[in-house]
Amino acid sequence: MQTFLVGGAVRDALLGISHAQSDHDFVVVGATVEAMLAQGFKQVGRDFPVFLHPHTQEEHALARTERKSGKGYTGFTVHASPEITLEQDLERRDFTINAIAQDADGHYIDPFHGRADIEARVLRHVSAAFAEDPLRVLRAARFMARFAPLGFRIAPETVALMREMSARGELEHLVPERVWQEMQRALASAAPDAFIRALRESNALRVVLPEVDALYGVPQRAEYHPEVDTGLHTELVLQQAAQIAPGDDRIGFAALVHDLGKAVTPKDELPKHIMHEQRGVPLVNAVCERLRVPLRHRQLALSVCKEHLNVHRIFELKDSTVLELLERNDAFRDPERIDALAATCEADKRGRAGLQSTPYPSADELRRLFAVAAAVRASDVAPGLSGPAVGAALRKARIQAIHQARAA
Repeated sequence: MQTFLVGGAVRDALLGISHAQSDHDFVVVGATVEAMLAQGFKQVGRDFPVFLHPHTQEEHALARTERKSGKGYTGFTVHASPEITLEQDLERRDFTINAIAQDADGHYIDPFHGRADIEARVLRHVSAAFAEDPLRVLRAARFMARFAPLGFRIAPETVALMREMSARGELEHLVPERVWQEMQRALASAAPDAFIRALRESNALRVVLPEVDALYGVPQRAEYHPEVDTGLHTELVLQQAAQIAPGDDRIGFAALVHDLGKAVTPKDELPKHIMHEQRGVPLVNAVCERLRVPLRHRQLALSVCKEHLNVHRIFELKDSTVLELLERNDAFRDPERIDALAATCEADKRGRAGLQSTPYPSADELRRLFAVAAAVRASDVAPGLSGPAVGAALRKARIQAIHQARAA
């Protein structure tokens, strides 16, 4: 019975990434379920034998092999036994950089040359078995979102295999929860735009996010968007969102879907996109329904979709219109949404070729005017009033407060 550290902890240590950011997973070779239980491990795996260490609570899995037995990422028969070797276990893993083991003495077991691929900054599949699990296409894209800033690229042969999987319709068997899980992690990564590019390069974006895929090739007015292509603009906005709000997948999702309406602009209106905010609303809702996106992500995404042009021109809005914008977006019950709306709109404005460092005073102005309006309380401005009169007095006072703040 031998225990090896495997997967992300080994990979990240070789990349110089802190162990605190990595899961510590172990594979146990030469053991049985009974032997693990006898040593005090607690079994938690349903589909295959996974155990929690009695003291550290770290996961230990018996060495296993997998055989394709159905469609999708769940269609596998798992075999775990003392006869399974470490190399057989590593061979079933997705990428060579994840197929490295380390023994108790610190020696590496690297039968698929993962360390060489780490040095070369290449994401490469371990074997042809990669094609049996469609979730691995999304995992490849998600790893690019994390590792592209380190110089990683996907090996050409892996891209080719991902395209074959897309063409065979394998991705259509993915359940929404798993798609969203991978997407959410990618949107919280350092380079969420690399996630979208990797999916598009493998022809998977049109399956996973057809609404985003449809943005590519749609022109915008060059005087406002030097990058012209709406898909490229979306990538640039994702880049800016990751810099403005690092690790915030909610802002990342809103950035991803803010311009979906531009894909359905009538061709005779191009490159203008009149009413693209309103046209985008049903598309944002469709993505959220299909992927079962959490409510707060949907709320912010819809706010950004509908309001980003209003926020851009906040200095031109009337005082009453500013208050209406705040009220429409539930600012006084959900103040955090206004801050996130401001951040995402900043990412939109700066997500343009050559304009990434452009100042965006509208974000701070939205936050400032909201703070002024929120400071007005009904108890201060509507003493002795009741019913609708309270709301009317409060609105009037808040509009006045916004006016005074702008005049100062």
